[in-house]
Formats: sequence, structure tokens, C-alpha cells
Amino acid sequence: MEWIFITSAALLAGFVDAIVGGGGLIMVPAMFAAFPTSAPATLLGTNKAVSVWGTTMATWQYSRKVSIQWRTMLPAAAVGFAGSMAGAWAVTQVAPDFLRKLLPVILLAVLVYTLAKKDLGRHHTPRFAGRAELYVACAIGLGIGFYDGFFGPGTGSFFVFLLVRLLGYDFLNASASAKLLNCATNIAAIALFAAKGHVWWHFALTLAVANVLGSLLGTHMALKHGAGFVRGIFMVVVSALIIKTGYDAFLR
Repeated sequence: MEWIFITSAALLAGFVDAIVGGGGLIMVPAMFAAFPTSAPATLLGTNKAVSVWGTTMATWQYSRKVSIQWRTMLPAAAVGFAGSMAGAWAVTQVAPDFLRKLLPVILLAVLVYTLAKKDLGRHHTPRFAGRAELYVACAIGLGIGFYDGFFGPGTGSFFVFLLVRLLGYDFLNASASAKLLNCATNIAAIALFAAKGHVWWHFALTLAVANVLGSLLGTHMALKHGAGFVRGIFMVVVSALIIKTGYDAFLR
């Protein structure tokens, strides 16, 4: 019964994550519910080892249909990898408890801003080119990469929002590029979890199949329906993140 439950969660997480990020909102609670006595680090490490496959597949699928700025996004992904490593190290030195109560407030601000700006992310009108775009993308990669290693919830959605808001991408192009950046930060986290023996590899590889299938379906839906569809899913996911992180911060 646990296998059916957790496999279904991996499938749904892959679907949501491929569209706009936020798969961890589904997968992490499912892992903790299925294995309540297991070490949290092991469950988080296994989740990363599952989700990275779906994220990688989504990146490849998007790259076939959407024009990703590789010269900009590959360096940004490398910087994001380094930022995630730094964030993971920082969390061993300083507890991220202060972020727990701040996060739902930040997410609420993101949601309100997106709702207020009706045309935000509907049209692909990049603001920068060349080195300027590279520097802004690397700053996004470093900042959100650090956040992913240090704390984590909503990383994919933050990547999407900042690529839309700062670079002028539409939601579809932002989601495509965000997958590449998120893939790099996930790999950094996996390297650290694996080094400490906190990944159930046999379990992760099995669930990865379901996650990839969900990712393929999510990418197909995003490419078929375009930026408006991705924008709608983005708002749903951010709303769910606000509820989840708000509950964890103030009610649990």
C-alpha cells in the first residue's frame, strides 16, 4: 500500500514540478507520511534523488520546443550549483528557523504581485541581452541556489518568478530555464546527502520512473497550453505553498 501511495505522489510531483516547480510540496509530505520513523535527512535526500530525474527530463523536453539561452543559463546553473553547496554548508552553521515564519509572507507578496500585474509573464519580452542578461541570471542562480541548499521550499517557483520579473521572460520560457537551474541546485544537494549516506538509491531509482512519467505529461501540457496556463498553475502552486508554509510556521 505504501508503494502505491508514494509512487502516485512521485507521479503527481513530477507533473506539477515540470510545469512550474513545487513538486516537493507533494513529494516531501508523502515521504514523511509513508515513513514516519525514518531520519528526515534520508527522506529529503531520497526526494532530491527522485525529483532530479523528472527535472532533467523536463529540461530536455522544453529545450526541444523552447529556445533556452544556453550561453546565459548554463553559467547561471553552475553558479546555482555553487550557491546550493554554500547554502547547505551554511545550514550546518546557522539554523534556518527565521526563514520558517518569513517564507509564507514572501510567497504571499509574490502571489499578490502576480495577481496585480495582469500581463506579468504573458509575453516574452527579454529586458537584457549579452553580458547584462548573464549577470542577472547568475545573480538569480546564486541567490536562489543558496536558498535551496539552506532551506528549500518553493525553489522552482522562485526561479520562475524572478526570471519573469527580472529578465522579462514569459512563464513558459521562465519555466523552461528554471528547470535547468533547479536541476543544478538539486544535484548539489544530492551530492551532499549522498556523501552522508542519506539517499535510498534503490527506492529513489524506482520512484524516478513515476516522476519522469509525470514530468513528461506536465511538460506536454505546458507546451500545449502556453504561458497563460503556466501562469495559472504558478498561482495555484504558490497559494498551496503559502498555506503549507504558513501552517508549518505558525500552527504546528
